[in-house]
Amino acid sequence: MSSSITGVPHVLAPRRIQLTPCAPHDVLTRLGDKWTILVVSLLSLAPENRLRFSEVKNGVQGISQRMLTLTLRNLERDGLVVRHYFAEVPPRVEYELSPLGQSMLPSLRLFTDWIRSSWPSIEQARQHFDERIS
Repeated sequence: MSSSITGVPHVLAPRRIQLTPCAPHDVLTRLGDKWTILVVSLLSLAPENRLRFSEVKNGVQGISQRMLTLTLRNLERDGLVVRHYFAEVPPRVEYELSPLGQSMLPSLRLFTDWIRSSWPSIEQARQHFDERIS
């Protein structure tokens, strides 16, 4: 029997539940990588949610030029970021959150607020777990 719990498609069978690949999983995988949330968060703080490539690179500590390029390309592919190219000398490229990217911000804020408030409990649970298994 096929069903969906909180948007996650799954199959119920006797004595087991089997999750099936779905769009939310794909998006969460993208958002859960090392850099995406940092880039989106930085763009959300920028005036008009828009920054030059170099400003994003300088604003996300530790990101390489290649990883920033890949992250921005994937965000653009997913429709969360718009790339603006200006044919100047030297060429200028700016990135801004799209309306879809901006629509994600309230949910992102709720999630990061939950992480912030839950972080002490998570750290305590990790410490107890590590003590128990060592």
